[in-house]
Amino acid sequence: MTIRRTRVVATAVLAAVALTLGACAEDTGTGTDAGSGGNPSGTIKEGLKVTFLPKQVNNPYFDTSDNQGGKPAVEEFKGQYAQTGPSEASPSAQVSYINTLSQQGTDVIIIAANDQDAVCGSLTEAKAAGAKVVTYDSDTKPECRDAFVNQATSEGIAQSQLKLISDAVGPEGGEIAILSATANATNQNAWIELMKTELAKPEYSKLKLVATVYGDDQDEKSFQEAQGLLSKYPNLKGIISPTTVGVAAAARYLSGSSYKGKVQLTGLGTPNQMREYVKDGTVKAFALWNPADLGYLAAYTGAALASGIITGKEGEKFTAGKLGEFTLGANGEVLLGDPFEFNASNIDQFNF
Repeated sequence: MTIRRTRVVATAVLAAVALTLGACAEDTGTGTDAGSGGNPSGTIKEGLKVTFLPKQVNNPYFDTSDNQGGKPAVEEFKGQYAQTGPSEASPSAQVSYINTLSQQGTDVIIIAANDQDAVCGSLTEAKAAGAKVVTYDSDTKPECRDAFVNQATSEGIAQSQLKLISDAVGPEGGEIAILSATANATNQNAWIELMKTELAKPEYSKLKLVATVYGDDQDEKSFQEAQGLLSKYPNLKGIISPTTVGVAAAARYLSGSSYKGKVQLTGLGTPNQMREYVKDGTVKAFALWNPADLGYLAAYTGAALASGIITGKEGEKFTAGKLGEFTLGANGEVLLGDPFEFNASNIDQFNF
């Protein structure tokens, strides 16, 4: 089950255009401690220590979600913002950071999990020590956190990726491949499995998935994996890379190769990364949600948990500043919205 908004909020387009505009949450009532049910009229506590733990630091996607989304949100409710994390997105790299944050008495840990199992024990201990744990971008097992802020439904992402590559390749179809992030990334694996399910539908009968490779969210490795795909599969017609690092690296390779315009590429990327490749014809279209809104919503979700406004139960409601009201779904899931398509006609409207 997914979480639906209880009222209409800003579209991805308007939200992205308004990235630099601040807004303050309006709260009434008093906060209560979680445990016996949330208090939807409660106030977010001031001074909450909120730390973002992305898959890796110095990643443009997470720099946007955390620093341009999470940080402004934390400032709005007068908390203390921080970002920390590993430089490489390995399965166990986040564990020591979780332990340190727990020891420091962090009120809210917001994590994009590299591996749903590797971090589970440390997150459970952090919860026992009093921290509220919110996952975003990539989830853990539900019992290891209090809520999951999902950027879009896995089904929606899988469907959008296949439609984009199908449109780009054209009616003749052909061989396609997937360039993913890490082999253990929960979100990537879910999307890939659903893409395979989608490929069984009649409208995609002319597309054939021949390989799935992993760039580990490293630029150079992703570049090499893209190069390797074309070497191994000379008849390849398209690549899907549902990771911002991978799609930019693949675009860089294709744009400087003889395959430019012959092998189609789509995926999940940011406008600033992909603009030159859209304009030079390497990429026709790609998709993403607004990562700043994802970080913004994750921060407010964590604050609502730490303030007793919600406890993580299905049906509870809270207000996330400028994004409006959200309702928790099954397993504490909060849904940001649907993927948005970027192409030559609209990419210059965005700056993130």
